[in-house]
Amino acid sequence: MKKLFILALLTFAMCFTTESQAQVKFGLKGGLNVTDMSFNKSVLATSNRAGFYIGPTVRFSLPLVGLGVDAAALYDQRQAKLDDVETVKQQAINIPINLRYSVGLGDLASVYFAAGPQFGFNVGDKEFKWTKKADYQNTFQFKKSNFSINLGAGVSLIKHLEVGFSYNIACGKTGDANVWETVGTAVQNKLKGRSNSWQIGLAYYF
Repeated sequence: MKKLFILALLTFAMCFTTESQAQVKFGLKGGLNVTDMSFNKSVLATSNRAGFYIGPTVRFSLPLVGLGVDAAALYDQRQAKLDDVETVKQQAINIPINLRYSVGLGDLASVYFAAGPQFGFNVGDKEFKWTKKADYQNTFQFKKSNFSINLGAGVSLIKHLEVGFSYNIACGKTGDANVWETVGTAVQNKLKGRSNSWQIGLAYYF
């Protein structure tokens, strides 16, 4: 994942050096997310929980052709309830880098479509434990880092505000769970979990 991260940063940096007419704007963005966690076996029940994200952002655009790139460094908190007992909380620094295409709707507004990779680095608790049925202890452990893909769209208003919607798709597992199933005899299941996320956000560029 480190090689992909470095390649994405180099691509982003090259954009700043290839067009003298490019516009660069810095800003802040934040929003809400709803975690969609799933496992490779239907042994563990999950329910979605709302979280949030916030952090600085930068937008690079070529106004005449509608192409651009945006990037951010976001503190991202996601939650999901497992087994109707334990709420696991993922706290991470996420770095999305999106290629975007904008279509003007006059002088005051435009619609954009965006897609690109996201690199996540967990900074909170990584392991969660809970007990259910006959004192068997279940565990869930997040990975130290994650790679995912963003797909989104939104509206830019008066050249400073953006309202966007996106879906973050995890590539590979987000974490591992060890869950005991007590039907007759106790059996331990080792599960792989994926955490996708629906997001709605607001950005302001200076």
